[in-house]
Amino acid sequence: MNAVQILTLTMLLAAGGSDQLLRSGKCPNPAVQANFDAARYLGKWFEIRKLPTTFQKGQCATADYSLKSPGVVGVFNRELLDNGTISSALGTAKVKDPAEPAKLEVSFSDDVPPGPYWVLSTDYDSYTLIYGCTEYGLFHMELSWILSRKPTLPKETTEDLLSILSSIGVSVDKMAATVQDETYCSPMNQ
Repeated sequence: MNAVQILTLTMLLAAGGSDQLLRSGKCPNPAVQANFDAARYLGKWFEIRKLPTTFQKGQCATADYSLKSPGVVGVFNRELLDNGTISSALGTAKVKDPAEPAKLEVSFSDDVPPGPYWVLSTDYDSYTLIYGCTEYGLFHMELSWILSRKPTLPKETTEDLLSILSSIGVSVDKMAATVQDETYCSPMNQ
C-alpha cells in the first residue's frame, strides 16, 4: 500500500468508515438489471434494509426519484433521526455509460466525488436492490439497500434479494433492518 492509500484508509476509519463494510480486495462486478427503465423507477421508495453507513443514521428512510432531464434523475432522501428531526439530502443520479443504464453515479455535493448506485434487481412496482462499491487501494467499501414501494416487503422477497447479495460476497448478516412503523415514522408524513 502506498502513502496515499494508507492516508485514505486512515481518513476513512477516522471519519467513521468502520461503520461501513471495508473489506480487502477488489470490488465484485455483479450483473445489473437488464433493460433498466429509469422512467418506471421514478417515484417514492421506502428503505427496508441497508448496510451501515456513516452518512445515514436514522430510521423511516425514504428516497424519491424524479426526472430532471434526459439521463439525469433527481434524488431526495429523507430519514427520521433519534432526536425527532428529519434529515434530508438532495442529489442527482446520472447514467455513466448509456450501454449500462442500471449503473448510475449519485452525487450529493460538488465537493465529494459521485458514488456508484447500481440497480441489481427491480420489478419497479414493489422492490429494488441497490449496490455500490468503491475501491481504496487494497480495500473496497460496499453499500447496499433494499427498497420497497411500501413500508414493508414480503419476507420471501427480502430473502431472495439477500441471496443475490450473498452470491457476490456481500456480508448480508451486516444488513440492518430499517424501522418503517407507521406511528414511529409519522413525523415524516407531516
